[in-house]
Amino acid sequence: MRGVVRGLGIVFLVAGVGLLGWVGWQYFGTGISSNHQMGKAEDSLRNQWKAPAAKKTVKPSTGKAFVVLRIPRFGADWEKPVVEGVDADDLARGIGHYPHTQLPGQPGNFAIAGHRVTHGSPFRKLLDLRKGDQVIVETQDAVYTYELDGSPRDLTVKPTDTWVLDPVPGKRDAPTTSLITLTTCQDLFHSPDRSVAFGHLVKVQKKS
Repeated sequence: MRGVVRGLGIVFLVAGVGLLGWVGWQYFGTGISSNHQMGKAEDSLRNQWKAPAAKKTVKPSTGKAFVVLRIPRFGADWEKPVVEGVDADDLARGIGHYPHTQLPGQPGNFAIAGHRVTHGSPFRKLLDLRKGDQVIVETQDAVYTYELDGSPRDLTVKPTDTWVLDPVPGKRDAPTTSLITLTTCQDLFHSPDRSVAFGHLVKVQKKS
């Protein structure tokens, strides 16, 4: 009997260690890997922009970085690449752009998503943002400054509430202005609900 109890104890111990290892990798290991990937993606993008024969990207490629995001409230050094797509692999490389939404500066909704935990946690502090905070999007030829219309902590939606990604969220109107939508998990731990913030374009600075 003692042998059985001892054997079960070893099994539970091994299982516990394995679970802790998995949790540690999810919350810390993926962050190291994703931050490395994001750094490489941003460096590659900026080098691409600087190339003498650089061509303007008409349509982003899935999984590839195509713009850089800055949120001043997160600190002067905070900037992350935005990649095309919001699948798990895409969000492991940076903040993701919903492919069927508009590009920065275009009339309509430039909608993006990012993790609050794991994979670099680029949107970990997203719920700290408030109405009036700026979100800056740098493209190959311009810098677009958006101003938030509210805090993401004030709006939580279900995954099925896809109206937040419409050209004019919540309306059937044809878009006439450039908008931005930021989405992330509502809770720090896994949750299907999403916290959402909307913003509008307030400034365009063309790059020389």
